[in-house]
Amino acid sequence: MDAQVRNLVKATIPVLKEHGVALTSYFYQRMFRHNPELHQIFNRSHSDTGKQAMALAGAVLAYAENIDDPSVLAPVITLIAHKHASLGIRAEHYPIVGKHLLASIKEVLGDAANDELINAWGVAYGVLADVLIEAEGKLYAEAATRDGGWSGWRPFRITDKVAESAEITSFYLTPTDGGALPAFRPGQYTTVRVFVPEWNVMQPRQYSLSDAPGSAAFRISVKREPGSDGTPAGRVSNRLHADYNKGDIIDLAPPFGDFYLHEDRDTPVVLISGGVGITPMISMLKHLIATAKNRPVQFIHTCRNADVLAFGARLHKAAGDNPQLTVHIYHDAAPVAEFGVIGSLDLGELGAAVLAPGADYYLCGPTGFLETHIARLHELGVESARIHAEIFSTGGVAV
Repeated sequence: MDAQVRNLVKATIPVLKEHGVALTSYFYQRMFRHNPELHQIFNRSHSDTGKQAMALAGAVLAYAENIDDPSVLAPVITLIAHKHASLGIRAEHYPIVGKHLLASIKEVLGDAANDELINAWGVAYGVLADVLIEAEGKLYAEAATRDGGWSGWRPFRITDKVAESAEITSFYLTPTDGGALPAFRPGQYTTVRVFVPEWNVMQPRQYSLSDAPGSAAFRISVKREPGSDGTPAGRVSNRLHADYNKGDIIDLAPPFGDFYLHEDRDTPVVLISGGVGITPMISMLKHLIATAKNRPVQFIHTCRNADVLAFGARLHKAAGDNPQLTVHIYHDAAPVAEFGVIGSLDLGELGAAVLAPGADYYLCGPTGFLETHIARLHELGVESARIHAEIFSTGGVAV
């Protein structure tokens, strides 16, 4: 991009700050009106609640603000590329998105969006699209060529369905073709695709793989999302809980995700999760116990009460069987598991074991949970390079 293009893009920063969400909301409405088939790629719940529009507005603004040196956005590009690959977004989708994005800029901004500005954003979008297409192409190739790997959707049979708590259920999944399963990095997710009758479309959802790599089946552990405070109940999670049982067939995408255990280190590990954020941590923990007995592990989890605590008994047993592991469970209220306590988590109160020199910290949970505990880690002197976080929603969180 030449200086003129960059300057024109930067000139839109004030408008994006003030009207970015309105622009991206209009964009999604326009795109789905003209290309309704794309509803089967995007999470309709996030579209309906505005989360998707807010996430895109933030991404567009960040791109404009860093247009002189987009390399600073490399971690965000990696995250987006993994999400796109998990949803099956391909190179041919980018011209469609670009057409509707540029048209939306013109239609929302009116006379303020002259041809020169539209052309500049067209160039900027093209550069970003090329970067994402290249990154996603590499991910698709890696997923398809590894042992047991595949491209696109693959049918799996539910071989077992196990209630882990009052709201979390595990599904054990094996390929219907009888083929092998690929290795994955502990912490990564797979994408499930199911038909939602009330929307009349297939809908994809990402769920962490909650077992260690090398198991005979993939396992996902799904929280049934109830409706509350104007937020509708989760269409896919409730359908999985109510309608999918042992023997049923479901489509899966290959494992993806940029949140995973760093196995090239021998540092202590601190796993911190809230609610259903426990699922990738179980995968990491089981892998560490099996392959890295020399790495001390602190497993810290918070949830509402013992009724919604998943994997509690197994965590308690694992701590008794493995000297490298210490488990801390916090409940907001009773009932309390026999190895848990009622109280709020303060990482500073857990002492030297949690703040061991060189430790790596992995956090997963809702946005507020991550922001609170990442800020606390920084207060305690932990640098960003040792903090790794995953949010179960659109967008991201700063570390």
